[in-house]
Amino acid sequence: MNDFTVDKTTKTVTFSREFDADLSLVWDAYTKPEILDQWWAPKPWTSKTKFMDFEVGGRRFYAMVSPEGEEHWSVQKYTSISPKTNFKLLNAFADKDENPELPGSEWELTFSEQNEKTTVQIRIYNESLGRLEKMLDMGFKEGTAMTLTNLEELLATLSQQK
Repeated sequence: MNDFTVDKTTKTVTFSREFDADLSLVWDAYTKPEILDQWWAPKPWTSKTKFMDFEVGGRRFYAMVSPEGEEHWSVQKYTSISPKTNFKLLNAFADKDENPELPGSEWELTFSEQNEKTTVQIRIYNESLGRLEKMLDMGFKEGTAMTLTNLEELLATLSQQK
């Protein structure tokens, strides 16, 4: 994970990661639930998508599941999609009945490809400083580093299967 930056004055976190995989494969890894669930949680946790409609106004409702079966739910609503370039979503923690815990955060993911490598830049704006601090206290930086390593390993496997 590169350039992990926390800016408390703007309540944002930004970071990027370069993957040795083509753009369409990386895009699919972020936008198809059957691939997302293979990497979107720091081990030994797993990701479980209940439903996902990747379209503007669509939602993903998923849980991070501990080895003991404890579930932490989140809901994401897609607000903007430019295929294979950029998408934006609103993210909020939620209960198992999809009731969001506000305030939430706004994510912007930008994808670019150069020399057969794909870079994903992520900017997360939090509606409150308290939420930003809670996210960081919950181990967001470490957890994200672990999930991006999961993705890197999965992309290597998927690239070989092409």
